[in-house]
Amino acid sequence: MSCDFFSLATPGVRGLHPYVPGKPVEELERELGIRNIVKLASNENPLGPSPAVVEAIAGAASDSTRYPDGSGFRLKQVMSERFGLESAQITLGNGSNDVLELIARALVTTADEVIFSQHAFAVYPIVTQAVGATAVVTPAREWGHDLEAMAAAISARTKLVFIANPNNPTGTWLSREALVAFLGKVPAHVVVVLDEAYTEYVDNEAFPNGLSLLAEYPNLIVTRTFSKAYGLAGLRIGYAASNPQLADLLNRVRQPFNANCLALAAAEAVLQDAGYLARSVSVNSAGMTQLEAGFASLGLSWIRSVGNFIAVDVGREAGPVYQALLHAGVIVRPVGNYEMPRHLRVSIGLEAENEACLAAFKQVLGR
Repeated sequence: MSCDFFSLATPGVRGLHPYVPGKPVEELERELGIRNIVKLASNENPLGPSPAVVEAIAGAASDSTRYPDGSGFRLKQVMSERFGLESAQITLGNGSNDVLELIARALVTTADEVIFSQHAFAVYPIVTQAVGATAVVTPAREWGHDLEAMAAAISARTKLVFIANPNNPTGTWLSREALVAFLGKVPAHVVVVLDEAYTEYVDNEAFPNGLSLLAEYPNLIVTRTFSKAYGLAGLRIGYAASNPQLADLLNRVRQPFNANCLALAAAEAVLQDAGYLARSVSVNSAGMTQLEAGFASLGLSWIRSVGNFIAVDVGREAGPVYQALLHAGVIVRPVGNYEMPRHLRVSIGLEAENEACLAAFKQVLGR
């Protein structure tokens, strides 16, 4: 007896294509048999973990036979002190992607619409389709979010609006003034999700701190991650901050142990290591300057970014360039699935990694 298991899935899941992460170094080594590969594909922190994190993980490892604290009490206490939040406002996630999925699952039905921008983070359409909701994609303005178009798209069926600030993969950003003006137009029953995965890298007085807006806008959820500037991508931990009522709803669908004991200890430690965060931001700033100068010398254009990556226009279909870079031992990220067929997203690495990447671009493009 056989069964067509595909037919058992919900319509939204049947139409999904799995999220494709950046190619791992080990995979490229197996495929091409090359070594000394530079990976600048996944917006990871190139510094390696904070020494405080390594020490915390070693200390927590002895408890790995026990379930972690499902409430994340100690981490929430540190976060409360660091960010001025109440513990009841925080929802922990297995990375911020997990929290984005929790939000959709807790709030959205098949009768609802979810608004997000063209060129915005790929997880937004994935979670929208998975729950069977209708995606409303607004056209981008200069590669970034057009908040006027997004406000105009709100209808009686709208339940969620996803906004990435800064946006991945374009690196564009919205000012506090523009964001507050938008939030003032959103009906109280529409929840706005402000995805601030890269906020720690931004040094601009006009850039908003979403956490400071929570008290004024109860329909706002801010999501953040420890994967980028804090260097914990491999441990998978992120969070949402919201009013306690929304946090309560998210925690009703959250798996009780979605943040493991090592991740909880690491996040607690790195939040108290101000020097590590400062080094992460400094290395990123220097690397951004280095890559921008290198791309300019190659006659390439790029989208101005405030994240830890740059989307560079290679002047032609980017797929073959991506493949050629792989053979040169450099992994970057194609973004054709974001309707950006001529761009490649390049993460900021250490100085030597950035130099190797630029040399590979020069070789591949014949510049």
